[in-house]
Amino acid sequence: MYTPAITGTGVFTPEEVITNAELVEAFNAYADRMNAANAEAIDAGEMEPMQHSSDAFIVKASGIERRHVMNKSGILDPAVMHPLLRQRSDDEPGIMAEMALDAAKKALAQAGRGPEDIDLVICAASNMERAYPAVAIEIQSLLGIQGFAFDMNVACSSATFGIQAAADMIRSGSVRAALVVNPEICSGHLEWRDRDCHFIFGDVATATVIERIEEAQGPHFEILSTRCATQFSNNIRNNNGFLRRSRPDGMADRRDMQFMQNGRKVFKEVVPMVSCHIADHLAAEGLEGQALSRMWLHQANKTMNDLIGKKVLGRAPTPEEQPNILQEYANTSSAGSIIAFSQNSDDLAEGDLALICSFGAGYSVGSVLLRRRL
Repeated sequence: MYTPAITGTGVFTPEEVITNAELVEAFNAYADRMNAANAEAIDAGEMEPMQHSSDAFIVKASGIERRHVMNKSGILDPAVMHPLLRQRSDDEPGIMAEMALDAAKKALAQAGRGPEDIDLVICAASNMERAYPAVAIEIQSLLGIQGFAFDMNVACSSATFGIQAAADMIRSGSVRAALVVNPEICSGHLEWRDRDCHFIFGDVATATVIERIEEAQGPHFEILSTRCATQFSNNIRNNNGFLRRSRPDGMADRRDMQFMQNGRKVFKEVVPMVSCHIADHLAAEGLEGQALSRMWLHQANKTMNDLIGKKVLGRAPTPEEQPNILQEYANTSSAGSIIAFSQNSDDLAEGDLALICSFGAGYSVGSVLLRRRL
C-alpha cells in the first residue's frame, strides 16, 4: 500500500467579471420588460409581477459580490440572459478541455511534474459539455498524457469524489500519479431570469495533482483518509440532456432544463448532513473538530458554511480557519473548495491537520483529511 499526497493545484479564472450591480441592472431591466408584457394579467390579479433584485439582497442571501464568467455580454443582455459561447468545430478543443488545460498546467508546474509523470486523468464536474467522448480523454490527449482517463459527475461534490478515486488507485498501486480536473461552466445551466437564483454561479476550472508521497518534489499535503456519502434528493435538480427531443415538449424553454433548487429545504437538510459527515470522518481517525487548523468547504452559501463550521469546531470559525472565496468567485460547483484550498494553504505549518469538504446535489458529500508536510 502506498500513501497518496496532494502535491500541486491550479486555478483557471475567466477574465470577464460580472459585479452584483451589473447583474442587478440587467435582471431588473428584464423584469420590467416582463411586467410590461404581462401588464393586463398583472392588473387583473391573474399573475404576480416580477420583483426587482438588489445588491443588498444578493449579499444577504449568499455573501456573493461578483463572479467570473466565460461570457458576460449575453448574460447582461435582457433580451438574451444566458452566455453566448462560440460553436466550435469537432477538430477544435472543447471549451471545458481548454479551461481545464490552463488549470492542469499550473497544477503540474507546482508539483514539479510533466505530462509524462501522470498515469490517470479524471474530469470531475457537475455538467459535462457532452456525453461522449469523455472530456477527460480530450484533456489527456491535449496534455500528451499516457495511461487512461474518465469523466465523473457527483455535482458539487465531484472534486472530492475524484480525489478519493485517485487516492484509492494510488494506495492500491494501480497508478503512480493522477490529475483531477474540475472545469465548471456554471453560467450555462443557471437560469439568469429567476430572482431566487440568478446570482448564484460563476465559471472556473481547477486541477489537483495526487501522487505517492515518497515521490513528492516539494511541500505537499498527505492524504490521511477520504470519505464520501450520498443520499437521493430532488431538492437540487437539472433535467437537461440528450433525451430532450424525445419528450412531447422537448424543444421548449422549460424551467427544469436549467438549475433548480428548493433552497430552504436544501439548507435545512444539508447543514446537519455535512456537519455529521465531517464529525464522523474525524471520529473514525480518533480526532475532534478542534484538531483542524483549517477547513476548505464547498463555496455555495456563506451562512451555510458558517453554521457547518460552528457545528464542527464547537464555536464560530475565524476567517483564517475557514477561508471564504464566495465573494469573488460565487458558487463554482465542484471547484469552489479547491479554489479555497489552492489560495489559502501555503501558510500551514508542518503537521497541521486540515480538511477539504464539498457537498451538493444528490445529496452528496465528500471529505478529504490532510496533514501538511514541508
